[in-house]
Amino acid sequence: MAETPLTWDDEYDFIVVGSGAAGMSGAVVSAASGLKTLIIEKTDQFGGTTALSGGVIWIPDNPSMKRGGIDDSEADALQYLQQVVGADVPDAKLRAYIREGKAMLAFMEKHADLRFDAALQYSDYYPDVAGAKPGGRSMEPAPISRRSIGRHAEEQRFPDFLRDGVMRFAITVKESRAVMDLTLKGKLYMLRNILRYYLDIPARLRGPIDNRQTLGRALVVRLRRALLRHKVPFWLNTSAKQLVCEGDRITGLEVIDPQGRTKRLKARRGVLMASGGMGQNVALRQRFGQLPTGETFSSDAPGNVGDAIALGQEVGADLAFMDCAWWTPSVKFPDGSVLALISGKAMPGSVFIDSSGKRFCNEAAPYEDLIKTLWQNHANGIDSVPSHMVFDARARHNYMMGPVPPGKVQGDARLPSDWFESGFLCKADTLEELASQMQVPADSFRAAIERHNSFARKGEDPDYQRGQSAIDRYYGDQSVKPNPSLAPIVEAPFYALKVYPGDLGTKGGLKTDDTGRVLNTRGDAIPGLYASGNCSGAVMGNSYPGAGSTIGPAMTFAYIAARHAAQQDAATKENRDV
Repeated sequence: MAETPLTWDDEYDFIVVGSGAAGMSGAVVSAASGLKTLIIEKTDQFGGTTALSGGVIWIPDNPSMKRGGIDDSEADALQYLQQVVGADVPDAKLRAYIREGKAMLAFMEKHADLRFDAALQYSDYYPDVAGAKPGGRSMEPAPISRRSIGRHAEEQRFPDFLRDGVMRFAITVKESRAVMDLTLKGKLYMLRNILRYYLDIPARLRGPIDNRQTLGRALVVRLRRALLRHKVPFWLNTSAKQLVCEGDRITGLEVIDPQGRTKRLKARRGVLMASGGMGQNVALRQRFGQLPTGETFSSDAPGNVGDAIALGQEVGADLAFMDCAWWTPSVKFPDGSVLALISGKAMPGSVFIDSSGKRFCNEAAPYEDLIKTLWQNHANGIDSVPSHMVFDARARHNYMMGPVPPGKVQGDARLPSDWFESGFLCKADTLEELASQMQVPADSFRAAIERHNSFARKGEDPDYQRGQSAIDRYYGDQSVKPNPSLAPIVEAPFYALKVYPGDLGTKGGLKTDDTGRVLNTRGDAIPGLYASGNCSGAVMGNSYPGAGSTIGPAMTFAYIAARHAAQQDAATKENRDV
């Protein structure tokens, strides 16, 4: 007896779940390839974690770096990734990423007006490994105005610190590099951006958000504009309920619409899961060996609780790298919001101190490595959650120390009072008094600072080799000699900022092959089901080769998946309904 055919509320060729860089890229590629496409987002805002990020992508052998005078090749990139990523990720997947990353860039520039410029001074995170490059593989999106997407600008996700007006005007990676170097060009960038911000009177009357979008905000605005141009339906407040399976193939998706109704949507060519990681799901992360203290300090977007993992497992999907995350030091504001600490941690005149009052790491190292060291320190019995970033008055005056603006721009009296009252930021005239506020042993703390100071005066750090690597020096002060990452901590008052083991998202999720197809527990591809971004097992494995190692693969494998779906034959397209 023949089975009763399924009934559908609507039909599409390709359905995308999630609206970060992976999801919107996949939808753009699908639509530009001629497929009837739908994208859904379970929250009321688009952009996902990408909108909260620096928006940088890591793409080897790209044209922009070559125009800037840095040579690269697929062979160099593969050699580098094989050593940094290791054997846990198949060569076929690494090769696909390296090869198709360039194709993705060209496709998105043509069909989405999405251009990236290489950061020529931004070194790979392991510059001494064979195949590494001193810069250029990390790329940033070109700025764009929010006005380019009209009323949809009100649906864009923003970090809390932008909505609160803490960082008022937008800045690019290139501009921030010049600003950190304290050059005349950097000062002119600052002046230009400040004037642009305050002279935009209509925007200032509406609120603190800068109409000029940079970093991850520029990326998601450009992608949203491309989806509008390609007339792709975009459903907010719509969650994925269940994958629809006919035989061994995924043929559609059940969703819950904004009115709470269940709709069954056909997906003739496939479903792309791009719904983000599980950064905000403490229970799930602990099940896979993360978060020993039972608390998350993730910069992952709200709502990223591992939906794709549950839906995929229901249809037999395998998982990969579930114990891994894109770790980074983070600060937790008095209101509970979290901000990743990327650059300020490397400024000279600062160190990280644990509960024993001692220094325990190379603070300027790649942020994932730093937190892996912190967790190991914690596992060894030394409470490291939180730790403190300690700095002196000179560093406070000259540099942006995480969320704390340079004192020459915003003095202590103009900082939020609850920063000091809550202990988020400690301040003292002596190291002993600061140790008391930090609740660490004063003797060991003073000894740690004096030991660091002796190293800083020589420009060498025999304990942790801070400033030895090119990536250490990138975020330092190039005017400080002989080591731009080291300076003594000697000028009162002294400060301590609480630092937590945060992350930019998680790496574990649905296991995929080199075409972006989800694999089942037998190692076979599940027809019609694709995944990309942080809901899929990371192509970078338990490593972080360079800035943009999250979004670069997310966009590339979304491109690969959508192109693969578009190339399926007509019989597949109709799912053999006749």
